[in-house]
Amino acid sequence: MSARTTSARDGRGGAPTPPLRPGGYDPADYAETVARAAEAAGISPVLLMTVLHNEAYKPHHPLLERLWQWWKPGASFGVANMHRAAFESVRREHGLSGRWQDLRDDPAFALRVAALHLGDLDRVLPRRHVRRYTRDELLALGYNAGERNMRAFARGVPPGPMARSYLRRFRARRSRAARALARGGRPDGTDAAAG
Repeated sequence: MSARTTSARDGRGGAPTPPLRPGGYDPADYAETVARAAEAAGISPVLLMTVLHNEAYKPHHPLLERLWQWWKPGASFGVANMHRAAFESVRREHGLSGRWQDLRDDPAFALRVAALHLGDLDRVLPRRHVRRYTRDELLALGYNAGERNMRAFARGVPPGPMARSYLRRFRARRSRAARALARGGRPDGTDAAAG
C-alpha cells in the first residue's frame, strides 16, 4: 500500500496517495476511509466503495490529474472522479472549506465529499421508485448522470447507453467492493491479526 498522508480536512488521518502507475491503483486500499466517510454521511459503505471501483478507470495520482486539468480544464478530480459542479453543490450544502482542486491531492477529502454527495442524492430520491433498480443503483446513477436524471430513472425513464454501461459495471463490481470492505482493504487471504 502507498504511504499514508494526513488530511487536515477530515481530522481522522489520511488515505493513501494513489501510485503514479495506473496499474498499481486499487480502490480496496481505501476501505477504512470509505467506511468512515460512508458512516458520517449516512450511506452504505458498499455503495461508496462500488462507486469508487466504477471510477477507477483512470489514474488518480495528483501529478497526472494536474496535467490532465491543464489539457482539459473541466475534467473531474480525485479518486471518486467528481466534477466541479457536483463538488460546489456539496461544498455549499455542507459548508466545506476545501476547494475542488483539493480532491486530486487528498483522497480522504475526495471520499468524504463523494459520500456527502451520495447522501444528498439519497435525501432527494423519492422513497418509491420503479422496482427494476435498487436504491443504491439509483444513487450510483445519480452520482454518474446527475440528480435530475436519477429522478427520471426512478420514475421509469430508461437510462441512455452511458448510464446503462455505468449501471452494468456497478452491478458487476458490487460484490468485489463488499469483499474489499469486509477485508478492511487487506489483500485476499490476509489474516486480520497480521494486518
